[in-house]
Amino acid sequence: MQGEIKLEGLTKVFGTAVAVDGIDLRIPPGEFFTLLGPSGCGKTTTLRMIAGFERPTSGLILLDGTDVANVPPHRRNVNTVFQSYALFPHLDVMGNVSFGLKYVRLSKDERRRRAAEALALVKLGEFAGRKASQLSGGQQQRVALARALVLRPRVLLLDEPLGALDARLRKELQVELKSLQAELGITFVFVTHDQEEALTMSDRVAVMSDGRVEQAGPPQEVYEEPRTVFVADFLGVSNLLSAEAVGRDSGRCMLRIGGKPCLAAQGATDASGEVKAMIRPERIRIGPHTDSDENRLPGMVERAVFLGGSYEVHVRVLGGDLLKATVANDGTPPTVRLEQGEPVSLYLPPDGLRVLDGGPVVEEPAAAPASAPS
Repeated sequence: MQGEIKLEGLTKVFGTAVAVDGIDLRIPPGEFFTLLGPSGCGKTTTLRMIAGFERPTSGLILLDGTDVANVPPHRRNVNTVFQSYALFPHLDVMGNVSFGLKYVRLSKDERRRRAAEALALVKLGEFAGRKASQLSGGQQQRVALARALVLRPRVLLLDEPLGALDARLRKELQVELKSLQAELGITFVFVTHDQEEALTMSDRVAVMSDGRVEQAGPPQEVYEEPRTVFVADFLGVSNLLSAEAVGRDSGRCMLRIGGKPCLAAQGATDASGEVKAMIRPERIRIGPHTDSDENRLPGMVERAVFLGGSYEVHVRVLGGDLLKATVANDGTPPTVRLEQGEPVSLYLPPDGLRVLDGGPVVEEPAAAPASAPS
């Protein structure tokens, strides 16, 4: 199966600014791989180098074992879908999709057949005769996708293609795009700053910062087991606490948080001295202020934000940290009042409390997805 990408020591420098700083990644064939990070982290520059629109300062870009770092874009078997769909307004949908096939040695009938197949994949066959200006934003996005797929690339690169859509349509297309990728078995490399998109769609996610990959792995692993402070703080909602690691107990790290003893069973449990600890809001349990079990911090409710299916409760704990806890809106009365000024206690389960280190993590080589089509 074709479509494997390897980046080895990939670097891009603009003047004195290092945009991409020695990236090493392997993307197996048929994987939906996402580059996730804030603006300016180097994710789009990395994608543009894979596409051929930027030449690396140093390093290798291997496509199925062949270095294409100095190969022009039109000679790489990859296609790109941008946030700006750049459809031709004077052509109908069929004309837009089949445009790239004019430069392939195919008969007119064969070009129309392949364009019709691509439109059927994105469920736009009935719109073949419409102008691009007569389509909604979501439909235009699908036309741009069909135009890229009709050339049957080994790799499809997507640079924030859903960014211009409204929230509801974006959620719908996230699911459709992932389903389409699984059906086709093409390698997708997706760039986004949207954490929900990355978690929803990806087989693996690489979180980037300052031109480097901080951590790469399956979405659940990166979310639940962040290895650095940056990843924990950027991906999802997290609570970061200042703590002191004072020892170990049965493989768990003994912490002092706001003067209270706590045990952490996850992360850098052999750390010592000043550290950061992390826990997700959904792992925290709120109880009466009279509770004094192990791993409980006393605090006071500052506000409760209604989110529909849950409440996000902000609690200022002993030591000064502001923690967020999620309370499900499942019809069950809460065990404590969630009003401003209410004294409470927060239980931080040891298996949900994670000790973080501060440095970037080198990715382990990835195996090809077990379910990838061959």
